[in-house]
Amino acid sequence: MPVTITVPDIGGAEGAEVVEILVAVGDEIELEQSLIVLESDKASMEIPATAAGKVVELRVALGDALSEGDAVLVLESAEPEATEVTTVAEGASPEANSPAVEAAPEVPSEEAVPATSENANEEPAPSPAGVATQLRTEQPSTDAVAPSAEASVYAGPAVRKLAREFGINLTQLSGSGPKGRILKEDLHAFSKARMRGPDTAQGGAGLPTVPAIDFAQFGEVESHERSRLDQVTAANMTRSWLNVPHVTQFEGADITDLEAFRESMKKEAEARGCKLTPIAFVLKACAVALASHPKLKSSLSTDGKQLIYKNYCHLGMAVDTPAGLVVPVIRDVDSKGIWELTDEIREMAEKARAKKLTPAQMQGGVFTISSLGGIGGEGFTPIVNTPEVAILGLSRAEVRPVWDGNNFQPRKVLPLSLSYDHRVINGGDAGRFLTDLAALLADVRRIIM
Repeated sequence: MPVTITVPDIGGAEGAEVVEILVAVGDEIELEQSLIVLESDKASMEIPATAAGKVVELRVALGDALSEGDAVLVLESAEPEATEVTTVAEGASPEANSPAVEAAPEVPSEEAVPATSENANEEPAPSPAGVATQLRTEQPSTDAVAPSAEASVYAGPAVRKLAREFGINLTQLSGSGPKGRILKEDLHAFSKARMRGPDTAQGGAGLPTVPAIDFAQFGEVESHERSRLDQVTAANMTRSWLNVPHVTQFEGADITDLEAFRESMKKEAEARGCKLTPIAFVLKACAVALASHPKLKSSLSTDGKQLIYKNYCHLGMAVDTPAGLVVPVIRDVDSKGIWELTDEIREMAEKARAKKLTPAQMQGGVFTISSLGGIGGEGFTPIVNTPEVAILGLSRAEVRPVWDGNNFQPRKVLPLSLSYDHRVINGGDAGRFLTDLAALLADVRRIIM
């Protein structure tokens, strides 16, 4: 009997792109066999088969944007229990999210519009060639849009929320997703096109663009398509840099004793089948320091009138992968020991490099750590991972002569670089945090006090 396989819960990701199809019509597949690979803003996910059988129809193609409940393929299954799977799949079809049954969204408020956004009802600049998002000609952008008009737009809750944050009327867009569904990428493209507009008298950002250059006139060149992850990271970093007034402060932490302790635990680590790295101690020390300086794990409200303090300690850990930079989040660092953190760091890093992280594993962070210690450098200025307000950069530790009051002593010093949102954190806040963090790393016994 025919069974429709659909996209399961993928952590709330909307419009994940099909980057690889692993089966073909006529293939015999097994239960839990991988069918396709989806790539969202920050992760790639393999979608497994929920039944075994023969593939009779593919419902997707490379480049399609899928969300939870969208059909992947149809297979002919001889398993009796497949009936239940079919029922669930049919009930979760894309039509279930059609505009006719979607709840009316909230009316965009002025408070939800970032300081750099234009008025949502002003006429945007034309989209660049190749961008799927186009203005709707039947709805002049200068007219007020009733809530009922936006309610008829085919878009998911996450896209509607992002549109309110960007100050965009969804009626101004045509979606590039299946059946005209508006995706996050459409909002990003629309915002980018609007910011490039030459007319700044209407309140547009009017940022100057870098002129295009034909580099082939100077010699042989090659052009390689950037991964979607690289493109999304670039957009996120640009947004943070343009909206957040960054300041970076530097400090050196004496980790001589920490390194001696870590070396003494080497045999025990080998017996556990793991490698005890400094990052586990840094994560734990940050958790303790953040408990004393909660402002550094807060977030600024959209209107800038409130600080949102978080009573949890989920720390992001930037990981360099072949596909680009990803930030898995280690949850409840304050309640975990060094061995537990060591295991979780290794597991998350392996998942990141294998593109196995789920969206849920990269959400909820309050503070991020970016380490270049394995590569080198004496310091750098990391960009804040908004809506967080601070990020810690680690460079390569090295032995330096340190004056002890009588003589210079060789001490191993870890360079720390703390970038922060100066709207929230001032120099005194950052200086006190770094001083406490350096003291914790200098004497790891303080971590348990």
